[in-house]
Formats: sequence, C-alpha cells, structure tokens
Amino acid sequence: MRRRMLSGSSEDEVRRLAEEVASRTLPLETAADLDPLMERIGEARYVLLGEASHGTSEYYTWRARLSERLIREKGFSFVAVEGDWPDCYRVNRYVKGRPQSGESAEQVLHAFDRWPTWMWANREIVQFTEWLRNWNADTLEEAKVGFFGLDVYSLWDSLQVVKQYLEETDPDAAAAAQRAFRCFEPYGEDAQDYGWATILNAGSCEAAVVKLLCELREKALEYAGLDRRAGQNGRAREAFFDAEQNALVAKNAERYYRTMVRGGAASWNVRDHHMFETLERLMELHGPEARAIVWEHNTHIGDARATDMAASGMVNIGQLARERHDGEAALVGFGSHRGSVIAGSSWGAPMQAMRVPEAEAGSWEDVFHRAGAENQLLLFPPGNSGATLPEAFYETRGHRAIGVVYEPAHERFGNYVPTVLPRRYDAFLFIDETRALDPLHLRVRPEHEVPETFPSGV
Repeated sequence: MRRRMLSGSSEDEVRRLAEEVASRTLPLETAADLDPLMERIGEARYVLLGEASHGTSEYYTWRARLSERLIREKGFSFVAVEGDWPDCYRVNRYVKGRPQSGESAEQVLHAFDRWPTWMWANREIVQFTEWLRNWNADTLEEAKVGFFGLDVYSLWDSLQVVKQYLEETDPDAAAAAQRAFRCFEPYGEDAQDYGWATILNAGSCEAAVVKLLCELREKALEYAGLDRRAGQNGRAREAFFDAEQNALVAKNAERYYRTMVRGGAASWNVRDHHMFETLERLMELHGPEARAIVWEHNTHIGDARATDMAASGMVNIGQLARERHDGEAALVGFGSHRGSVIAGSSWGAPMQAMRVPEAEAGSWEDVFHRAGAENQLLLFPPGNSGATLPEAFYETRGHRAIGVVYEPAHERFGNYVPTVLPRRYDAFLFIDETRALDPLHLRVRPEHEVPETFPSGV
C-alpha cells in the first residue's frame, strides 16, 4: 500500500500526471543527451544549475558535464558556486595556473576546512577542477575561465585577505583593516556570539566594516594606477577585485550574522542579495560579453515566486536573475527519487553517508519516478513563447530539498518545498537513484556503497 499523498491529489490524478510527464521527458544517460538543453539555453548569459542536496554525486557530475559543454561550445566566462569567496579564489588561481597556486586540485580543495567541508572538498570537484585547469592551459590570459565563490559566510577569512592586501599595497591604509579586526576580536570567530552580542546592546562592528570597504574603494583609482605602472594589468586588476570583494563580504557577513539570530526571512535575503550582487560584479569584471554558470542549491536558483518562499517574504538569486535579466537567465533544477547522500545529523556534526528514502507519494519526485524509473530531462516552455502545459503541471506539489543537515526519518515534515515546477525552472534533470558524493575528508566505501549500519528508518 502506498503512503498517504504529500499533495492533495488523488492516486488517479498523480498517475495521469506521470503519464503526461512520461510523454514529454527525454532520456538522460550521456553528455550528448544534453543537446536539447543546450539548445533551450540558447544565448542565455546566466545559466543557474541547481541541486536537491549538497551531498549527491550525480548533481555534481551532471552540472560538470553541462558546464564543460557551455564553456567549450558557448564560451562561458566563469563558474560561480555556493562557496566562500577566499577558498574558491584559491581554486580560481589554481585553474588559471597562477604561480604557487598548488600542486594539484586535490591539494587545493583539501584546504576547504569550514563545515560543511564536503560541499567543495570532494573528488567530483577535483575532477572538474583539473578539467578546468587543462582547458585554461592553452588559453590566453584574458580568456581563462574562472572559479569563484558567491557566499557570505567568510567574515574572518575575508578580513584577513583585505588586511594582507593593504599591508602589501598601501601600509598606511591597513589601519582600517586592523580596526575591523580588533572590533571582532572579542568574539573569537564565533558568528553566533557576535550576533547575540548585538542583540544584547553590546554594539556592533557595522561601522568598522563599512569604513573598510569605503576606504578601499576610495583608493581604487590609485591602486589601479600602481597596477598599470607595474605592468600587471589583468592579474593585478583581479587582485584588487579580490580585495574589494573580501571587504564586501565582511560588510555583508556582519549584517548577515546580525540578522541571523533574529530569525525570519531577513538573513536569507541578505545572503541571496549578496550572492546576486557578487554575480553581477563578476559579470562586470569579465566585460560586456561575459556569460556566467552558477552552481547552487535548488532553493537558491529556482525562482522563489513559484514556491512558498514568496509568502514568507524570501527572495533568491534565481528570482533576481529573472527580474533583472528577463530572457537572459536559464534556471535548471535537479531532483531524485531515492539513493544516498552526504550530510550531518545536526549543524557541525560529523559528515556521514545517509540513505535517501523513496520520494513521498504525490511529490514531484514521485511523479517522475512513476513516469519511468530512469534518468530524465524535461524542458519547460519559455515564458514568452505562449506555449503551455496541461493544467496539472501547474499544481503545487512537494519538491524535495535536502540541506547539509538531514534527518531521513523525518524528511516528510521539513524537506519538501511546495512548488509549481514549470514556473520554478526552465528545465529539470531527474536522476532516479543517486549516490553520495566522495568527500576528500572522508573515504566513502567503493562505488559509494552505503553500509547497512548507516541510519535506519529511511
């Protein structure tokens, strides 16, 4: 007997929708099967690729396959991910073959040591990073494809980068970075302690980080002049961009941690606005012909207006991309029916491979599984095409979202986002059965096998 429906649909309604889905999906087995998606992407300048978890191998490998094709065939400029700027900038230096940038991708990625380390310190990303370095090896400096982080968490690491840049470039200006450091020093790099302190009227460091960013930007022309005299041009321009971006991260991270402890949608919106601002800055850095690939969770890249996030006052990078760049953004979601995943049982807990149970009855993942127990690609009609799908496609259904914290036994109550799928994405990749990714800091068993001793009740 099937479980009670997650949606309000009857068994017959779900079955009929699955038949409609089956009549429209395309097979997804090899990179060549991405041809229809490449055509659907067309001349889009922003291609946002999602994932339904932060610990699934197939989401990473399919995004890599698509990204490689976008870079080779459409000349995309960079990959921007849901990762910290300083860590990802080290990867950027490695893939561009910069001096002293690391001996191997595995060495560089192993340095990702902030929980959840597995998101980028994994062997799937090692393989993509080495591909990117090889691609760049025979490419002119200005055409090398970069790898950047969009996230806002790296407050202390970013302050350290700005301090070091100013000490080397303009020691007289380094005092601003020192003041910001001293302001945060009492909190011992504990973001929650800092956030609660601001609620308890212990003051904030907002003024210090805002002043740091302003002073850095006021001297931008002077630093650019120094760069030109040094004859470094593009590399030095990117070095200044790196320092400026870290100052921006510090400013927005301070605000994020100050709002996070208050709860609600405010901190989420600070984070996604920061990620979108960073994306726009990267596009400007790469010039008017720039094209961007973004790797983030579905909850960030899928249009928030097609989910219950909108009712909570939340926006995300997918919504902002569509609003600001109508017709130039392609949003690609991912999902699966069952498998395994790397996650933690609580925030900061050790990573472990967990079983992902079969999707809840009536969910989008259940519909796709009924449409055929195989990997599938579904393209949705462009919003300006006038084409529509049967009405059942526009019903709200649960769409699974697994974060870095996961409790499989209770996922029905917190891991499904009510979603109108064709309005949330432009395309959807469905992987029927997935495997946990392979973290650098944890050896998963061969073939990503999950031993029987892993959590039960899933």
